[in-house]
Amino acid sequence: MNILIIDAQGGGIGKQLVASVRKNLPDADITAVGTNTVATTAMLKAGADRGATGENAVVVNCRRADVIIGPIGIVIADALLGEITPLMAAAVAQSPAKRLFIPVNHCDNIVVGVEDLNLGRLVKGVIEELQKMTHF
Repeated sequence: MNILIIDAQGGGIGKQLVASVRKNLPDADITAVGTNTVATTAMLKAGADRGATGENAVVVNCRRADVIIGPIGIVIADALLGEITPLMAAAVAQSPAKRLFIPVNHCDNIVVGVEDLNLGRLVKGVIEELQKMTHF
């Protein structure tokens, strides 16, 4: 199973996601794509198998992924302080992959009805969903 983790800005969410997936599903094949090199580097240091940066990397890897994980802004054009281009958001939205979004209420995008949990609990929720999908 190819797990694609996408993050922007400093890569903090992606870093925690990669580390947690690696710890809980050690055989997972993790591709990390950052909207910038800082985000990509953070995810690679956390244990991703491979990494790439930028718009085209998001587009290409969304076609190859079985599961896409990231903050909810990766599916909203111009989100994450403008780092998510319309093409990136469309690639995530149109991918045949399953998508697991972290409901981060930032950048004027508020997810109503979602409990305001800390990032650690949200990452744990992602792992629980991944474990339901996989046979690791």
